Amino acid sequence: MTAELGVDAVVLVGGKGSRLRPLTLSAPKPMLPTAGIPYLSHLLSRIREAGISHVVLGTSYQAEVFEEYFGDGSAFGLELEYVVEEEPLDTGGAIRNVYDKLRADDAVIFNGDILSGADLGELVRTHRESNADVTLHLQRVDDPSRFGSVPTDADGRVLEFLEKTPNPPTDQINAGCYVFRRSVIEAIPAGRRVSVERETFPGLVASGAHVHGFVDNSYWLDVGTPEAFVRGSADLVRGVLPSSALPGPIGSALVLDGAKVADDATVTDGSTIGAGAVVCAGARVSGSVLFEGAYVAENAVVERSVLGAGTRVGAGTVLRGVVLGDGASVGAGCELLEGARVWPKAELPDGSVRFSSDA
Repeated sequence: MTAELGVDAVVLVGGKGSRLRPLTLSAPKPMLPTAGIPYLSHLLSRIREAGISHVVLGTSYQAEVFEEYFGDGSAFGLELEYVVEEEPLDTGGAIRNVYDKLRADDAVIFNGDILSGADLGELVRTHRESNADVTLHLQRVDDPSRFGSVPTDADGRVLEFLEKTPNPPTDQINAGCYVFRRSVIEAIPAGRRVSVERETFPGLVASGAHVHGFVDNSYWLDVGTPEAFVRGSADLVRGVLPSSALPGPIGSALVLDGAKVADDATVTDGSTIGAGAVVCAGARVSGSVLFEGAYVAENAVVERSVLGAGTRVGAGTVLRGVVLGDGASVGAGCELLEGARVWPKAELPDGSVRFSSDA
């Protein structure tokens, strides 16, 4: 058992996950099956392994789903509490909203849609050794222009928070994980929308508070888009990002109990085949996530796609970079390519949609 870090964990899971629609019409983003289990299960196992046992979930959208699945957390070796956001409060407001549940002097705050390999124990130690008011996990990325950048001085103090810019002065970005002194959380205005990125953090820097940067270049991925979601799931299956919660051995595919894959079908590149799902003869599934009960007919091709629960893909159909909502059906001989999204229970007849003329 890892020694207790003596901090609370707060996981913000109130978002609607609109970038992942139609998958999030039926479940909150942190509850979507990611490498066979809800994404949040992977994060909670990481929190527990770091030596944190008290976790507060800040919920809003479909709030009841979290408590129904995780309960009091005892099955996960955790003590879980829930705070429901009655109206949207943004990141800072959501953090302030859980203040009454906090016990320790420091709290580690997690955005509920980030996969990360950062060392949480080292993050907390850095926070304490630097005597910071807030410590931010800062990730080095190849293309920081896609994010707001956060420059630091030679001692690690944050200098400013910059919006997206074509030529950022640093490759360090806000990675969506923070350590807050409890007293700083108490000072966030209660009962209204507050953005930590645009209001809280810049205000702290301007007031002379010590905002520290924990700079890291381990695995990091925002799983908020379908492309990132399938990549993150595949990375967990392949062990690129280790997770003790993975419901099977790491490898080129994760086939859950009750799923059926024909002998001459191929399932590769970190694909997950959900319980009760079927992959028929000659079909090829690569780097994809098939939810419970999905059906892929003979000689179909599914690449980098997400197939919702109970979906059906017809014989010879090709899906590349596609999302099918729960219960959707794509007939035989169709071809759907990058970015196509089919809403729940929609039915596309045989040969009805193609991107090329080689039918």
